[in-house]
Amino acid sequence: MTTRFPHLFSPLRIGGVTVPNRILSSGHDTVLAEDGAVTDDLIAYHEARAAGGAGLIVLQVSGVHESARYTTHVLMATDDACVPGYARLAEAVHRHGAKVFGQLFHPGREILESKDGTAPVAWAPSATPSERFHVMPRAMTEAEIHEVVDGYGQAARRLREAGLDGVEIVASHGYLPAQFLSPHVNVRTDGWGGDLGGRLRFLREALRGARDQAGPGFVVGLRVSGDELSHDGLDTGLVLEAVALLDAEGLLDYVSVCAGSSSSLSGAEHIAPPMVRSAGYTAPLAAKVRAVVGVPVMVAGRINQPQEAEQIIADGRADACAMTRALICDPELPVKSAQGRVEEIRACVGCNQACIGHFQLGHPISCIQHPETGRERRFAALPTVTRRKRVLVIGGGPAGLKAAAVAAARGHEVELHEAGRRVGGQVLLAERLPGRAEFGGVVTNLEGEARRAGARIRTGSRIDAVALAAAAPDAVVLATGARPRRPHLELMDEPVVLDAWSVIRGDAVLPRGRIVVADWRGDWIGLGVALHLAAQRRKVTLCVTGFAAGEHLQQYVRAAMLAEAVRARVDIVPNVRLHGADADTVYLQHTLTEGPVLVEGVAGVVLAQGHLPVTDPDPVALGIPSDRVLAVGDCVAPRTVEEAVLEGLTAAAAL
Repeated sequence: MTTRFPHLFSPLRIGGVTVPNRILSSGHDTVLAEDGAVTDDLIAYHEARAAGGAGLIVLQVSGVHESARYTTHVLMATDDACVPGYARLAEAVHRHGAKVFGQLFHPGREILESKDGTAPVAWAPSATPSERFHVMPRAMTEAEIHEVVDGYGQAARRLREAGLDGVEIVASHGYLPAQFLSPHVNVRTDGWGGDLGGRLRFLREALRGARDQAGPGFVVGLRVSGDELSHDGLDTGLVLEAVALLDAEGLLDYVSVCAGSSSSLSGAEHIAPPMVRSAGYTAPLAAKVRAVVGVPVMVAGRINQPQEAEQIIADGRADACAMTRALICDPELPVKSAQGRVEEIRACVGCNQACIGHFQLGHPISCIQHPETGRERRFAALPTVTRRKRVLVIGGGPAGLKAAAVAAARGHEVELHEAGRRVGGQVLLAERLPGRAEFGGVVTNLEGEARRAGARIRTGSRIDAVALAAAAPDAVVLATGARPRRPHLELMDEPVVLDAWSVIRGDAVLPRGRIVVADWRGDWIGLGVALHLAAQRRKVTLCVTGFAAGEHLQQYVRAAMLAEAVRARVDIVPNVRLHGADADTVYLQHTLTEGPVLVEGVAGVVLAQGHLPVTDPDPVALGIPSDRVLAVGDCVAPRTVEEAVLEGLTAAAAL
């Protein structure tokens, strides 16, 4: 046991199971299931986290009834044919000493999609609509309620037969059990509604069914939002009353506490809280639950570092900590923590782009910092090279740093040259914007990995023909990045027009008065610069080419930033493209009608109009054979950190 984190690395008894430590990967969608079944990719994904030292793996939701298919890639536990797949997964996790639980799930009215694109019929306690997904459900019949309740028990039996150690019933985030419990959603007047006893009946019978059908010794827990933090959601008082009753009846082996609700935009943000939320901010909710139950309590909510988890457990606010996105970003976080290698932990920055962002786009899970995630079978164990090459990396942004780290780790002799004073590329700009300081951790993590792997990093070093010849590389990784794009504009009377980079860096001073931010992409740059200027008490109009500001951001990140923009009184004009400007007017064109749109009384314009690749130097033109040059990141085509890091990994894997 490590002396630095004695609470975190002590065993925990949950029902009839002993978990080796207090770090868990909580249930989260991966889009690695196929036709409702476990796949080799899903097994490899969870095995990597078990091998990295997590004490408990909680699988993504398993549907308990055919009406529970809320996405086309949900796991299903509705047929005995599922047992062999779950058994292979359980065996892989157990191989490393970890325990594994399944999640038993029905979304109720929170339906996202159907297999053929038609709108499915959503079941709920009552015909109360979901605000976020604009779904009007159908009130369940008594027979349907009994069917679904029986589904929880049947699914629990199957997962026990597969060798799992337990299950948890998902009553969090406004899903079906929470809908039955909610007086706002459940307006039934029969035995499944009315007072608390009636509204709690569905969850009580689901728990009892899981216990009865799975048999003794099998863990049955509950996941619940300590507060749904939504205008019509469950509040803490009601949740505490419900869990206390269920625990008193002996139905719970543990409670896993989170926050938020899927049913509203403001509540959904807490499903995977963005970086604006503080570390462990849900721990007070877990502490309140722990005070009214006699079973272990787990907590989830931006717990990224072992010291945060240790403190939560030491303070008695929870018995175990879900470090789910932290484990997505660094599967080896537990073993690094146990061995005192905390400085080597690749810290999650809460960007949400490739984890839950991928899920919401229907793509397999990954991580912008660690693209090996979700691709374990391809990249997790790259072989050491048999022939060492001299590898020259030109450019120290995320793409270059990842290429250098992986190439050096494989045994190549790697030297990275960055023309600027610091490595990091555009991340050094992003971290300066309001609420995005944590994003700078991407550079800290990648640079640390490259240096620990043995790559030599030289800053303030620009590669030219002489330097290239002196390096005599066997391979060149070109990662020279991008520069701001300035489109052709009709300008009169010398208006002040600056690019976003110079404004963020503070290189230029904008005149007093209203500033228009012209945003072509709809990502963090335009919206972030608008918030940056608003924080300086500037009047800001954000003009976006798309239907909404932040259109290309993950929806929880976008929601948090848009909420801040509303509070800062940023004016947003959608569906316009920039045409020109004069001394006090910005001329735009509506993207739908092609008609003119004017913003008057303007003192200056800030351009967030995308980027152009930087292709200088050209190693091929300087004499390096083209088959020895690998271009990665924005110098190929300007995109995001995710693509840059993935291409750096792919290039290094090919060397």
